[in-house]
Amino acid sequence: MSENRYEINIDPDWIKKYAGKIVLGFLLLIALVTSTKTVGPEEEGVVVQLGKYNRTVQPGLNFILPFWFENMYKIPVQRQLKQEFGFRTRSAGQQTEYSKSSFGDESMMLTGDLNLTDVEWVVQYRIVDSYKYLFRVRNAEKTLRDMSEAAMRKIVGDRTVNEVLTVGRQEVASSVEVLLQQMCDEYENGVRIDQVVLQDVNPPEPVKPSFNAVNEAQQERETLINQAEAEYNRVIPRARGEAEETIQLAEAYLLNRVNRAKGEAERFNALFAAYVKAPEVTKQRIYLETMERVLPKIGNKIIVDEKGNNVLPLLNIDKVKSNTP
Repeated sequence: MSENRYEINIDPDWIKKYAGKIVLGFLLLIALVTSTKTVGPEEEGVVVQLGKYNRTVQPGLNFILPFWFENMYKIPVQRQLKQEFGFRTRSAGQQTEYSKSSFGDESMMLTGDLNLTDVEWVVQYRIVDSYKYLFRVRNAEKTLRDMSEAAMRKIVGDRTVNEVLTVGRQEVASSVEVLLQQMCDEYENGVRIDQVVLQDVNPPEPVKPSFNAVNEAQQERETLINQAEAEYNRVIPRARGEAEETIQLAEAYLLNRVNRAKGEAERFNALFAAYVKAPEVTKQRIYLETMERVLPKIGNKIIVDEKGNNVLPLLNIDKVKSNTP
């Protein structure tokens, strides 16, 4: 077998002749690469010259001094960023997957009534001042995480476990948002908090069944209370209405009786006044009026003089009349 061998012979004189140009070209290439920077549409470029802030450049193609003279940090000032606590997002999409393992130290915290609760939350924020974000606070992202965790622990520590798990969740998120923004302003880290969202709030796993049983009992109690209030609202207004109706009927009866009594009293007084003026005439008028009211009610009656002796047998007049052809 024969083996092909290739030998490259480099002329030392050629190397000496073009070495300077090769090194210069290489340095120019490195200078061009290191001095040309592209800033994205959602970013700002912060230029640091020999370790000191120099200027801030806008999106587009920008040039800086090559090598170590100037460096550029690209800050996403137009993008909403987020930090997750108690979990991490594995993959985002229609079915987002989360990982909760090994993050219990972030989410496990003590409430005001000395109970443990597992709080998972998300902080959404924006960088509004790239200079402050880079130079006012060392490692601003890690500092923001520490401030968020401190704010959440403080707010949760001021409330009971029932408030955190049920009705007070929105209030907890709002209070953390306000407190965290105050801390960011105090530290001057150039961050604006957009929103704090409680992702999930649960009791610790060992006590979750017992806590669920307590919640079910409380919900049942609330249901019974609501049913009792509904029955109360149905019965009591009706009873009040009936009582009011009875009172009004009694008042109407009272007014009727009083008015009738007053009317009869006034009538009696009027008759008495007339009687005083003309006693005989008044007695005769009263007698006639009374007979006018009484006689139509007694039916067919025959009234004779008790002193009369020649009384015809008139008791059967109606029968005789009916039998007459």
